[in-house]
Amino acid sequence: MTTPSPNYIGIDVSGTTFNAALVGADGAVLQRREAALERDGVGAQAARAVSELREAAGGAGVAGVGVGVTGLVEPGTGRVVVSTDLPSLTRADLRAELSAATGLGVVLENDANAAAYGEFVAGAGRGSRNLFYVTIGTGVGGALILDGRLWRGDSGFAGEFGHITIDPEGVQCSCGNTGCLETVASGPNIVRRTQERLLRDSTSSLSRLGLKRDFTAADVAHAAQEGDDFALMMLERTGRHIGQGLAAVINLLNIERIVLGGVIMEAGEMILSAVVREAGRRSFQPCFESTQIVAATLARDSVPVGAAMLARDSGDLAS
Repeated sequence: MTTPSPNYIGIDVSGTTFNAALVGADGAVLQRREAALERDGVGAQAARAVSELREAAGGAGVAGVGVGVTGLVEPGTGRVVVSTDLPSLTRADLRAELSAATGLGVVLENDANAAAYGEFVAGAGRGSRNLFYVTIGTGVGGALILDGRLWRGDSGFAGEFGHITIDPEGVQCSCGNTGCLETVASGPNIVRRTQERLLRDSTSSLSRLGLKRDFTAADVAHAAQEGDDFALMMLERTGRHIGQGLAAVINLLNIERIVLGGVIMEAGEMILSAVVREAGRRSFQPCFESTQIVAATLARDSVPVGAAMLARDSGDLAS
């Protein structure tokens, strides 16, 4: 009788929604659990999800757990050093807490790193060896995979793509710098820029966004998909900013593939084409011509799949 391959559990606690998945050894999602994130009880919520998914796994069992978190994770200790969105994580040892509660080995990783690994193993990065991943959501994050391995940097904090300076005369960023990419391309800042433009641009009066007081970056993307010219213009400008930042990455790393994920990529080709055009305009052409820029394919599954696959490969990727 053949013993079934073990499964893994991946958990995403990087947004407002808690997202956990039972993932096969091949990266396929077998079961999901979603709920509102319990911001001050992440460990207990994760332990409950692991228990439920282990039961769902049946005889196949679960060999390990991976968790993707918003913030900087120190590789040596597996602890969250900084998390602006979830400060409670910096006061606890989530990895140790979850391991003690479940009896399983636990890998804790930055959410962008986890998402990058998910796309690399089971999404738009399959078949590549060198990949740069960008996520555009509440913030702008990045992650590197070099020669098939997640590259965390000397202290584990590599990939802060959102804090590349785009406009030295721009607005102040939460990091303390001025004019970071995140100040123009993150979801909240896309909304801010759109609202400011709605107030001062008479041509925006026909945009359906002006009828909705509390719209989101996803609403901008959806309006653009439906042909709203004003939303299309705002996405075009956002894409140019992202492309400007990516040109620096292309010139510096001569990277094989760039994968773009996050909520704003719901606009698909409309923003992707703007990114590619601007990156091509600003890059050293031989580098640009050898780089593929593509949209992520795993969507909401990128972090849990990547976290699960990091648990699968933790022996190979231990820092």
